[in-house]
Amino acid sequence: MSDDFRDLFAAAAAVRERSHSPYSRYPVGAAIRTTDGVVFVGCNVENASYPEGTCAEAGAIAAMVSASEHPPKIAEIVTMTSGETPGTPCGGCRQRIREFATTDTVIHACTVDGAVLTLSMDELLPASFGPERLLE
Repeated sequence: MSDDFRDLFAAAAAVRERSHSPYSRYPVGAAIRTTDGVVFVGCNVENASYPEGTCAEAGAIAAMVSASEHPPKIAEIVTMTSGETPGTPCGGCRQRIREFATTDTVIHACTVDGAVLTLSMDELLPASFGPERLLE
């Protein structure tokens, strides 16, 4: 495992601890490293008007976009859940990731116990629809 992956794994684990998930009791953390090497994190935030919450990936992406002066690109992302098998991003978050992905973007779905499922963007969201289809 690379140092970059270890750093993202640790960041996702730490932010997962700050999750506000009293309804699902399913805390999730996400850490994104951009192609510029900057790291952004997010955790899931639920509210009483369930399911009107925010996914961890969406929070990390929002932080990334709000801090960027140019359209950012995701190089690598780690999502962190509990359980025996890694929880992959939901459908909406797969599309959110795709919006800022490159052909080299790597997605690691991980558990706090160290299980890791590594996917390419194409494996996570095959035959996806991206922004390049609208910029003709």
